[in-house]
Amino acid sequence: MSDFKGAMFLAEQIAREAGELILRGERDRFGERPEVESTKSSPTDVVTAMDRAVEDLLRRRLAEARPGDGVLGEEAGLEAGTTGLTWVLDPIDGTVNYLYRIPSYAVSVGLVTGDPTVPGDWQPVAACVHQPATGDTWTAASGEGSWLGDRALRLSPVPELSQALVGTGFGYRQQRRTGQARVLTGVLPKVRDIRRIGSAALDLCGVATGTLDAYYERGVNAWDIAAASLVLTEAGGALCGLRGAPPSPEMVVASADPLLSSLVELLTELDADTDPALTEG
Repeated sequence: MSDFKGAMFLAEQIAREAGELILRGERDRFGERPEVESTKSSPTDVVTAMDRAVEDLLRRRLAEARPGDGVLGEEAGLEAGTTGLTWVLDPIDGTVNYLYRIPSYAVSVGLVTGDPTVPGDWQPVAACVHQPATGDTWTAASGEGSWLGDRALRLSPVPELSQALVGTGFGYRQQRRTGQARVLTGVLPKVRDIRRIGSAALDLCGVATGTLDAYYERGVNAWDIAAASLVLTEAGGALCGLRGAPPSPEMVVASADPLLSSLVELLTELDADTDPALTEG
């Protein structure tokens, strides 16, 4: 068994434990909405107590199992390691969905080489995306494949752009959303339809699984995609930015060719990566 596959099993173990923590919290609240502890980029970009509790749990488990590795988490930032490997964590990807008891949120645990704070400088090598509300679990290891549960994933042939079901997402700041609305009006007439699920990790896993044909979004960070990007690429898909750039907060586009190239061409024509407010918290 490769070291990366062993890391994948660890990622799955701790992601499932984190999922159990979330579900226990859901049961204990008796249907009440989670408490918002703070906000980030805007008043609608929320952090709950559970976001922090889950990231704390993941960090503790990784410190016990892999003390030399670095950790980058959405809530607590970067803790450098000594091995050249960094765990990239999103404790609840889709916090607003979680807040409203919509089941489309996930625990995302990825292991990468390189610097995850620099777009194009990191590569995922092991991953787990776990959806606590449904029990769906995606895993992947570099060179070993990707799975939904025990089912190996392989992308089906992609449709042409006009027949593609495309996932996307929107930022939290008004200025960012204004630009994304402009792009959406250019994309929507050219595709089968648009879906907005509310979790970048689940969107990418959806492309890998075949419930979406493609995905694009502006304002996505490394912790949103580190794990799910490996699930997609090991299933035969690809990710990129626009104008030859790597995936980054400026733009992430995901599918397989020729659909990927067609969507990139359309988004480039729409200047989908050039609106103001390039970064999203």
